[in-house]
Amino acid sequence: MNRLYASGLIPQTHQLPETPSFPEKQYSIVDFGAIGDGLTMNTEAVNRAIETCFSEGGGTVNIPPGIWLTGPIQLKSGINLHAQQGALVLFSRNFDDYPLIPTSYEGIRTVRCMSNIYGENLTDVAITGKGIFDGSGDAWRPVKRMKMTENQWKALTSSGWTDPSNLMWWPTERAIRGASTAKRLIAEGVLQTDAFEEARDFLRPTLLQLDRCRRVLLDGPTFQNSPSWCLHPWLCEHVTIRNVSVKNPWYSQNGDGLDLDSCRYVEVSDSQFDVGDDAICIKSGKDADGRELGVPCEDISIRGCVVYHGHGGFVIGSEMSGGVRNVSISDCLFIGTDTGLRFKSARGRGGIVEKIRIRNIRMTDIPKDAITFSMFYSHGGTDQPAAQKVTEKTPAFRDFLIEHIQCTSAHQAIGMKGLPEMPIENIRFEHIDINAKKGISLENVRDVHFTDVSVTPVQGPLFSLQACSGIRIERTKRPGTGQLYMEAGGAGTSDIEIRGIAGEAYEVNCALETDASQIRIYPEEDRGSNDEA
Repeated sequence: MNRLYASGLIPQTHQLPETPSFPEKQYSIVDFGAIGDGLTMNTEAVNRAIETCFSEGGGTVNIPPGIWLTGPIQLKSGINLHAQQGALVLFSRNFDDYPLIPTSYEGIRTVRCMSNIYGENLTDVAITGKGIFDGSGDAWRPVKRMKMTENQWKALTSSGWTDPSNLMWWPTERAIRGASTAKRLIAEGVLQTDAFEEARDFLRPTLLQLDRCRRVLLDGPTFQNSPSWCLHPWLCEHVTIRNVSVKNPWYSQNGDGLDLDSCRYVEVSDSQFDVGDDAICIKSGKDADGRELGVPCEDISIRGCVVYHGHGGFVIGSEMSGGVRNVSISDCLFIGTDTGLRFKSARGRGGIVEKIRIRNIRMTDIPKDAITFSMFYSHGGTDQPAAQKVTEKTPAFRDFLIEHIQCTSAHQAIGMKGLPEMPIENIRFEHIDINAKKGISLENVRDVHFTDVSVTPVQGPLFSLQACSGIRIERTKRPGTGQLYMEAGGAGTSDIEIRGIAGEAYEVNCALETDASQIRIYPEEDRGSNDEA
């Protein structure tokens, strides 16, 4: 029996999130003086409508068709903010409209500009309807030259500022200076908002930030053009996200789609993402801040989503210091994401990622890895340092079941790079079908099983192993004529078993330091006496 099922390590049935309910009372922002002409600033009118609805026991605040210019919208408990089809909520491009507040971003407690839509310590809150919320992110975001054509770069740099290297454009000079100021203040542990004032232009808001909220519903709207991350629930419970569209330019700096951060009981379904960074991402704090908070992201279900552009279609990390567990993603389609399934961390993070089930994922046109694990994210994934002492700062990834994956084209099928002191372990790949230029690369992994895996690399071996143990390979498709089946290196490589079709030859090359007797090949007729119970 599969160890994951036998030991109960795959995610169990998820508790469905509780959904909010609202009184039937209706309020229109028009009744509070809002004007949808795209010119009138409606911050006071919108927030007065929300405050009145809240003070009278809650209900629905309607945004009718129109172009509604506004500063930050501050949500309240018991409020359903309903943007009707034809409504465009366009957020102010004036940085001074966004007060500085203490919050969490990129896994640490810090100070940022208030998000376009913000709420904290709320119960029963929703954003619904077919309207559009536009964060005016192009007014805030820096842009890397490498992501522009020469003509685009020339047009962009006709205004704003570039850094001394001329490799990054910034909207204001204060934004450039603010980067170093904010970095210094964060390193010093400063959380007083007034200390960050001179860095305001750098402290880009998220489009939606919900802190410590319970029973949250996002159903229907389009969220687009965020100054940094788009949707960021932090320390929230009972979150339902469905039928939403999340859009950012492909070049948008930190243009993540959805970042679920130390949340519990979440269901994401039937939504679309087309963004500039990671699309659907699971996080739980960074380094000491994340470990001290110690709140995992757990009991998460994601299904029926489509991702177009993004650095990763589904991502865990790299900020995962509080842990991630009991997550499932199924029946999703990734079209042209840089990587498909992306799992990343680094020394210093700590935290455990475990009990992850991924099934029925289809991908096409993936320019990097279809599936990637890297424990060297902050080092660019290329360092090969010696083993270090295992401490609370050592991250661990284990107990994944990845099954029924199809990818029509990728640069590499699967890449896994663990830490020598903490190998990635107990990962099952079943029913995998990937067309890729390169095959499967494993380094510092333990107890990884491949069953019914079809990968046909254009170049290199099907499997490349370095310092791996407990690898089980059964019923894999052979590479083309003249190609290696496996290349194995590292003195620690041991306990490798290959089982396949009787009569087929498997060409395996071993480095001098690798004990070739540790690689065992069994024809099909010998399976019964060698299979694990």
